Amino acid sequence: MKFDSTTDLSSSIYKDTLTIRKTVFVQEQKVDESLEIDDLEDQALHIVGYDNNQACCTARLIEKENGLIKIQRVAVLKEFRNKGIGLLLLREIERLARETFEASKLLLDSQDHAIPFYEKSGFTVYGDGFLDANIPHHHMEKTL
Repeated sequence: MKFDSTTDLSSSIYKDTLTIRKTVFVQEQKVDESLEIDDLEDQALHIVGYDNNQACCTARLIEKENGLIKIQRVAVLKEFRNKGIGLLLLREIERLARETFEASKLLLDSQDHAIPFYEKSGFTVYGDGFLDANIPHHHMEKTL
């Protein structure tokens, strides 16, 4: 597994992240594309994981304030799920958060079905649940 990241919206890495996100969120989960591709794209560090040179997972990181990083758009293509790739992606996110942003805390909004996945990596739920794109979510955090 190899990871690449970019802030360049004209790069092949960014094109790979969009392909994965459109497949998982727009096609599989029926999220409106106008909600998926938003005005924060150019503020994010986009991460893509490659398995044998095939893009298979993605996420984006946005620095909210000094030391506070928001993880968004975490997705693994269906044929790569349940193989530990999501956990490898989270480890890479943590590495980048520490090294690139000197982060002290990670935040994310998890779809409710994915909460146990994030809890395995040390994230905890806080606050009330909410709907995002008509999908139940909860806020989660992890102190680094």
